[in-house]
Amino acid sequence: MSTPAHDRLADPHDRFEDPLARERSHLASSRAALRAMREDVESLDITDVTANWVNAAVLAHQIDERIKALADLSDTPLFFGRLDFLHAPGAERAEGAEGERFYIGRRHVHDAGGDPMVIDWRAPVSQPFYRASKKDPMDIGLRRRFGYTGGDLTAYEDEHLSDPAEVATTSKLLQQEIERPRVGPMRDIVATIQPEQDEIVRSGLSGTVCVQGGPGTGKTAVGLHRVAYLLYAHRERLARTGTLVIGPNKSFLHYIEQVLPALGELTVQQATVDDLVAHLEVRGTDDAAAAIVKGDARMAEVLRRALYSHVTMPTEPVVVVRGSRRWRVPAYELEELVRQLLERDIRYGAAREALPQRIAHAVLVQMERSGKAPDDRVQDAVARNSAVKAAVKEIWPAVDPAKLVLRLLGDADFLAEHAAGILDEDEQKTILWAKPARSVKAAKWSAADAVLIDEATDLVQRTHSLGHVVLDEAQDLSPMQYRAVGRRCTTGSATVLGDLAQGTTPWATRSWDEALTHLGKREGVIEELTAGFRVPTDVIAYASRLLPHIAPGLTPVASVRENPGFFEVRPVAAPEDVVAACAELLRNEGSTGLIAADARVPVLAEALAAAGITCLAPGEETTRETRLTLVPASLAKGLEYDYVVLDEPQAVVDGEPDERTGLRRLYVALTRAVSGLVVAHAGPLPVQLTE
Repeated sequence: MSTPAHDRLADPHDRFEDPLARERSHLASSRAALRAMREDVESLDITDVTANWVNAAVLAHQIDERIKALADLSDTPLFFGRLDFLHAPGAERAEGAEGERFYIGRRHVHDAGGDPMVIDWRAPVSQPFYRASKKDPMDIGLRRRFGYTGGDLTAYEDEHLSDPAEVATTSKLLQQEIERPRVGPMRDIVATIQPEQDEIVRSGLSGTVCVQGGPGTGKTAVGLHRVAYLLYAHRERLARTGTLVIGPNKSFLHYIEQVLPALGELTVQQATVDDLVAHLEVRGTDDAAAAIVKGDARMAEVLRRALYSHVTMPTEPVVVVRGSRRWRVPAYELEELVRQLLERDIRYGAAREALPQRIAHAVLVQMERSGKAPDDRVQDAVARNSAVKAAVKEIWPAVDPAKLVLRLLGDADFLAEHAAGILDEDEQKTILWAKPARSVKAAKWSAADAVLIDEATDLVQRTHSLGHVVLDEAQDLSPMQYRAVGRRCTTGSATVLGDLAQGTTPWATRSWDEALTHLGKREGVIEELTAGFRVPTDVIAYASRLLPHIAPGLTPVASVRENPGFFEVRPVAAPEDVVAACAELLRNEGSTGLIAADARVPVLAEALAAAGITCLAPGEETTRETRLTLVPASLAKGLEYDYVVLDEPQAVVDGEPDERTGLRRLYVALTRAVSGLVVAHAGPLPVQLTE
C-alpha cells in the first residue's frame, strides 16, 4: 500500500481515524446508495401512467434497462479516484474559499437527498482527474487514486498538484492497474485514461476522429470510452439516431463486449462489416486478385452505370383514360420528366417512385387547362392507372441489387459495357466468374460480393444512417468496405481506429487520408497515439524491428511501462517443447495465449491434448481454471494476453500470400503480450528480426 501523504483538505476528524478506513466507509455508503437507487427503480408502478399496452411495453423496457445499468458489480470498483478542489468549481476563486471533494467513478451515485456520492467519470467536473498536472493543476489541491483487490479498497496514493515542494512521480497504482493480470474479456480503462487519450475521448459528437495507434496504445479502449462519453453528453440525440461498434470478427467483438456495460451503457450495437452487408448467405471465397478489384472504389461507378442502364427513354406517349376522356402525355414530355429525375441524382428507387407522380401531374395540368379542378386524390388515382404503371415499368424498371451484381459477374459483355474506361480487360477477367451462376440463390457469393450488393442496394434505396459509428481495426478494410461503413453514418460521425503497420489484407489501407475519403469523412481529424501502456519495453522493441519493412515512416511505439516484462527467444525441437513453454507461463497469474500460423494450430492442439492441457478458442472466455487460448495468427488482431508463446514466426510469415502481409501478421502476433513473450522456433527466424 502507498504511504498516505498528509491530506490538507480532509475533514477535521480525519486525523483521528485511519484515512483508509474512512474511504472504505465511503465506499460502503456509496454501494448502499446505489442499491437504494436500483430499488427505487424496481419499485416503480407504471399501471396508471401508460395509455396502452404499447406504451406500457416501451416503458417497462426502459425501466428494465435502467435497472441493469444500476447493477453493482462486486469485483468492479465503484469509484477509483478523488479530487479535492481548492475552490468550488465554477465559483469565483476568493481567498480562503472552501473547496469541494468529489469521488470519481464509473457512474453517478447519489444519496437519499440527491447529493452526489460518486461523480460519473464523464462529467465535466471529473476532467481534472485525467488532465491535471503539476504544470497545470486545474485548481486541484489533491488527486487521490485508489487501489483495489477484487472489490475491496486496499490502498490509496496522493498527489498534491498545487504544492510546488512536492516532486511529480509516476503513480505506482496507475502502473499496477495497467499491468494487472487479465482473465476474461477486455476491461475498461476508465481509471487509467491518460491526458492524450482523454482529449480524444471527450472530442465533440459532430466531428469524425481517426486514431492511428500502435500496439498497446489503448486505441480500442479510447474508441469505446468515446462512445460512452458521447452517450453521456448527447444521450437524447443518440437515443434517436443510434450508435454502433464495428469490429474485425466475432472473437474480437466477444472480447470487448463487456466494456460498455461495465460503464452502464447497454444500448450500443456491435457488428462486423460482414454483418452489415449480410443481404444473402456468403458461401464462396475470392482469390486475392479478385478481392482487390472487387474492393476497389472504382466498382462503385461500375455498379452505378450498370444500374442506370436499365432506364430507357420513352418512344411512345402515355394515354390515360378517365371516364369518357383520354389524356395524352407525349413521348417528348415523358423524356423531359425522365431527364429531370436523372439530373437530380436521387436514388434509383426514389426516382422510380416519383416518376408516376410526375406523369400524373402532367395529366392534371391538362385537366386544369380544360377547366376541371382535380385534387391530390385524382393525381394519386392517375399515378395508379394501368397505363402509367406500364409506362414506368418500361421506362424505369425495378432492379434487384443482387441480380444486378449477378449479371455483372457472370456476363462478360454486360461487365465490359459498364466497366469500359474504369477497369482494364485483365481486371474484368479477374472478377468474372468462370461458370456463371443460374440464380441469386445458387450463386456462391463471396464476402466482397456481399459488399458490392450492399453498394447496389444503397444506389436503389438510401441506407439508414446512425448518429455515431466506431470502426476498429480499420486498416484491414477495402475502399468498398469503407463506403459500406460510411453510408451507415452519412448524417452522423465516426471514430476510426487502427494501425497501418497491422494491415494484413492485400488491400490494406495505405493512408488514413485515403480511408477517410472513402468513408465520406474527408474532414475527419487524424490523431496519433505513440505511448505504449500495454506491451512491455523489450517486447515492443523486438517487434519494432519489423516496422521499416512493413510501415516505413511510422512512429514506433514507446513503452511507458516501468516493468520491462519477460521476453525470451527460445529454440525448440518439437511441438512438445512449445507446450512446455505454455505450461511454464501458466504457473504465473493471468492469461496465456499460444499464437501460431493457422496451418500449425491442429498440430499444437494435439500436443496440448496429449499433455493434458485444456485450451480455449479465440472468443471463448478464460476462467480461473482454463487460462490458455490457442490462437490462429489470422484471429490474433485486437486480442491481448498476459503471456504469449509465439510458435514458429517464419511459419506465420509464410502463411500469407506475400512477404509484407506476412511480416505485418507477425508484427500483430508479437505484440499481443502484456507481461511476457516467448518466441519459440525450430526453423530459422525471419531475417528482419535478426538484423
